[in-house]
Amino acid sequence: MKVSKFDIAEYLDDEEMLLEYLNIVLEEGNSQEIITALGHVAKAIGMSKIAEQTGLSRPSLYKALSENAKPQFDTILKVLRAVGENIRIKPSL
Repeated sequence: MKVSKFDIAEYLDDEEMLLEYLNIVLEEGNSQEIITALGHVAKAIGMSKIAEQTGLSRPSLYKALSENAKPQFDTILKVLRAVGENIRIKPSL
């Protein structure tokens, strides 16, 4: 029996699911988990599409959003804006 590696990007198949996943990780995850989640979401949407929207190359996106990467904040912000049109902070009260 052949076992394939689980890839969450394959299950992020609609916008609501993508945003819910990303919001949960943004609320509960650490910085590395957020970077990894952005990579999953970018892969689910299409790395070429995200590259086009951010002005970054596909290889640099793969590298920036890979495990143990330390991307610049500007890169993270570009990807977040490409993934979700509006980034909002809400009160935690």
